[in-house]
Amino acid sequence: MRCVTYAGETVTTTDDVAEALVKLTASIAADGQAEAVSIPIVLDDGDTEQAELVIGVGNDVLSAPADWEGDEPDFAWAAEELRKHRRFPQAPAIAHEQTIDSDNPDAFWDPDLDGFTRA
Repeated sequence: MRCVTYAGETVTTTDDVAEALVKLTASIAADGQAEAVSIPIVLDDGDTEQAELVIGVGNDVLSAPADWEGDEPDFAWAAEELRKHRRFPQAPAIAHEQTIDSDNPDAFWDPDLDGFTRA
């Protein structure tokens, strides 16, 4: 569990929600923007609620470990929703090494010459 501090208030949520929130906040801020999001939180009495936040430029979010005893709520759905946000940072594409021509002679088909070429 993590404590998320925002605008002088601290709320408690799960590790995966806090991690996704921090990454999304940084990504939106890098674009010079701000957006409203909602995250599930746990209240002092153990009940769960939703917190509304404006994240991005000018809206600092701090995530720190929380003292927590007992079962953690399952907020995986909320972390997934944050990760699906259009501005959530995506993993870079991985380039694949091109095979050499002896591995795949068809790789050098040149439609402009109507035939094969050898590099």
